[in-house]
Amino acid sequence: MRWFLVVAVLVLSAACGAPPGGPGEASGPAPTGYEVLGTLPHDPGAFTQGLELVDGVLYEGTGLEGRSSVRRIDPGTGEVERRVDLPGPLFGEGITVVDDRLWQLTWRDGVAIERDRDTLEEVRRVTYEGEGWGLCRDGDRLVMSDGTDELVFRDPGTFAGTGAVRVSRDGRPVTGLNELECAGGQVWANVWQTDEVVRIDPADGRVVATYDLAGLRPAGVPATDVLNGIAAVPGTDEFLLTGKNWPTIFRVRFTGG
Repeated sequence: MRWFLVVAVLVLSAACGAPPGGPGEASGPAPTGYEVLGTLPHDPGAFTQGLELVDGVLYEGTGLEGRSSVRRIDPGTGEVERRVDLPGPLFGEGITVVDDRLWQLTWRDGVAIERDRDTLEEVRRVTYEGEGWGLCRDGDRLVMSDGTDELVFRDPGTFAGTGAVRVSRDGRPVTGLNELECAGGQVWANVWQTDEVVRIDPADGRVVATYDLAGLRPAGVPATDVLNGIAAVPGTDEFLLTGKNWPTIFRVRFTGG
């Protein structure tokens, strides 16, 4: 029922993507477009690192030392219903929900925090090697990015590594894989410092579609506040997208690809 409320408050608009490009970028699959179905408010002070919609609740993880948090958000209004801050030294990163728990990564702290999904309070911590960037749940495993071209698979209960795959487009590595969303057996990833979202086949790491979302950036948002945050809308082919310190969350449908 909550999504009837979302539809009621969305501001309808439309847009399409332009072809991506940049020095050294592999061409890969032809870029595809998107259409904006609506918007809702987003806290412009939220340095978004992770976004996920589960059972009518939007969860968000934010970053920066001394400003990192995890939040429960009403997807109909954008209102933050609950917020739990991380201890000062920790730099929050990607999040994902597993049953009644929520996992939250940290950037260079080597710590994943398991939380109670309802209260967002910390249950335990586990350690891992390297950096933590994005995280999503793909069935009975987690998929984690670390800013390189590698996706690591992890056990959702223990967080132990169970395998990995290298991501490539047109035969070349795709680095800077950031916030992740697992949907429809595919992994969707923001590519850091670009306006791209790539769709990845986790079986072999091949990029099967590239989406340029440069036109999505709200007016007045500086280039340093990059696109980051992908949440699939369950039961649809739609996604919620936002960026670091953006004042808006966009509900979009990707086209083509």
